[in-house]
Amino acid sequence: MSLNIQDLHATLENGTEILKGVTLEIPAGEIHAIMGPNGSGKSTLSKVIAGHEGYIPTSGSITLDGVDISDLSIDERSRQGIFLAFQYPNEVPGVSNANFIRAALQARLPKGEEIDAVAYYKNLYAQMDLLEMDRKFTARAVNEGFSGGEKKRNEILQMIMLDPRYCILDETDSGLDIDALKIVAKGVNSMRSADRGMLLITHYQRLLDYIKPDYVHVMSEGRIVRSGGPELALELEKDGYEFLKEAATA
Repeated sequence: MSLNIQDLHATLENGTEILKGVTLEIPAGEIHAIMGPNGSGKSTLSKVIAGHEGYIPTSGSITLDGVDISDLSIDERSRQGIFLAFQYPNEVPGVSNANFIRAALQARLPKGEEIDAVAYYKNLYAQMDLLEMDRKFTARAVNEGFSGGEKKRNEILQMIMLDPRYCILDETDSGLDIDALKIVAKGVNSMRSADRGMLLITHYQRLLDYIKPDYVHVMSEGRIVRSGGPELALELEKDGYEFLKEAATA
């Protein structure tokens, strides 16, 4: 059981190649982190996995628990168990948080089956308490007028409620102060499971102080160029990406 990416190439709509042969396997039960300089392709990788229409795979494959999802739509990939937490979550005016999450859950049920409203709100409130979110947020429009930290907590709330098999977090730590980071990390850690894989995309080692990865990968110029254990993140924090420049001039 794994999210398996093999020799993945992808371009922007204008034909610019961003991913140049990414190979990565994330088994269920493991947390992998990807780090790398700006423009290395980290966020593009997350969007291609999720099926974003602005990023076009040109070769390679993405399989989920042995099933090729490369040609599936965003919605179909979500139903298969993929969740992407955005670096910059969008606002959805006019749609309350509670109704948004409930509609997403309802869409996953067999035709004719309805969500148990009492059980739904009991779970929703429990997860909001975990994330230290005021329950008034259930009635507020999705992310509208939210602070950066509130938006990120709301993303984690959606992730917990949807209970995906593979979670991709694209720079979820971006813009968070230390208190908000700890709360977000607590929510992510609550989802650690032998049946769930996670991919963390981050610039900074500090996130990995709170969410301990099993493996760390370095991405540069559209490829994964180095992999290691959690100690690799500490090395990058100390020495930066100088080794990439040295490799390019060697």
